[in-house]
Amino acid sequence: MPQTFVNKVAESGIITLNLEDYLPNEPLVVFDMKDYLFMGLILKEKDFREALKNLDLTIYQNKYVAVTCSADAIVPVWAYMLATSALQPVAREVYFGDENTVTRKILAEQIAAIPIENYTDKRIVLKGCGEKPIPEEAYVQITQRLRPVAKSIMYGEPCSTVPVYKKEKPI
Repeated sequence: MPQTFVNKVAESGIITLNLEDYLPNEPLVVFDMKDYLFMGLILKEKDFREALKNLDLTIYQNKYVAVTCSADAIVPVWAYMLATSALQPVAREVYFGDENTVTRKILAEQIAAIPIENYTDKRIVLKGCGEKPIPEEAYVQITQRLRPVAKSIMYGEPCSTVPVYKKEKPI
């Protein structure tokens, strides 16, 4: 008699949520203030304004832009404001920070926009061990968002999970 195999994971109603899906798909472009420093130390306002006027904005078109300074220099706050003012009309979004920091900010925004009502009374597995690194704060954020509505939250893969939260049954 042939044996029938049942996919218990598929029948369990578990929803797998992969945070990699919320990382930015578009490449991030870095606007580094170090490229505008005189002698690698000082930002001259007149020269910087002129450089911004002549800046080729096409490389920033519809891109996430990270405005940062990778040099060990004191950059006045107004310089970041000027750069943002020049980039904002063409960029998808302008952020302050290095590439890693900005990627984390975008991921946090994407998680904050997840319609959690879709997960009401659902069993959810937050996928672990993906191809791209997901910062721990993303798992903290998604757990905070889902806990009030989810039936249960687990971490790992549907076939092997670590229980994180299970809603208690009302008395």
